[in-house]
Amino acid sequence: MAASRTKRQRAALVTGFETFGGHALNPSAAVTERLDGARILGTAVVGRILPVDLERLDGAIAAILGEIDPVAVINLGLAAGEPVVRLERVALNLAAFEIPDNAGRLVEERPLERKGAAALWSRLDLPAIRRALLDRGIPVRLSSTAGNYLCNAAMYRFLRAVPAAVPCGFIHLPYLRAQVAALLEEPVTRELGHYASMEFPTLRRAVEIALEISLGGRLRMPRSRA
Repeated sequence: MAASRTKRQRAALVTGFETFGGHALNPSAAVTERLDGARILGTAVVGRILPVDLERLDGAIAAILGEIDPVAVINLGLAAGEPVVRLERVALNLAAFEIPDNAGRLVEERPLERKGAAALWSRLDLPAIRRALLDRGIPVRLSSTAGNYLCNAAMYRFLRAVPAAVPCGFIHLPYLRAQVAALLEEPVTRELGHYASMEFPTLRRAVEIALEISLGGRLRMPRSRA
């Protein structure tokens, strides 16, 4: 008798990335690890960390989706120097790295899929997420694309891999405060704006709100802070 297939877990999926580019921390991994095992609106949340390695990315995503049957997918990544949470509208069918990935590859002007669509739109309700975050005092902005590095590649791959009815998209996070403190231990060689950061609870709450909206929740309006 053939072995039966393992049933995939129905869950909301959050992904982050391992450290890269000389950073000691990656806030996307920290938030993902904290949310792994949580429940939001009665739905289990599973967090998984992706490699910063273009050649390993497809296998990692396939392994995750072999385990998880997602009802929503939110990919997270670090946008160094970004002062706010950034909601990405579009994933491009392009890898064009400014720095090498963790395997040392500096990919130049390569399509992610030779016959794939030039771009794929986020399937998260970005206007609703933006409104909810601003209403709760969390700085956020909409962004046209997720760039040309591994964040963009992950967004494109997941949008291609999960069913069209599943909310799916990418959110960039700024530095954690501890990261900026570590950077300031070094001689200051960057413009001041590069040191923008947020506290961990704020980043975690921003992602929780995005999950609540993606799972069909209706958030109550916050009380006035006047």
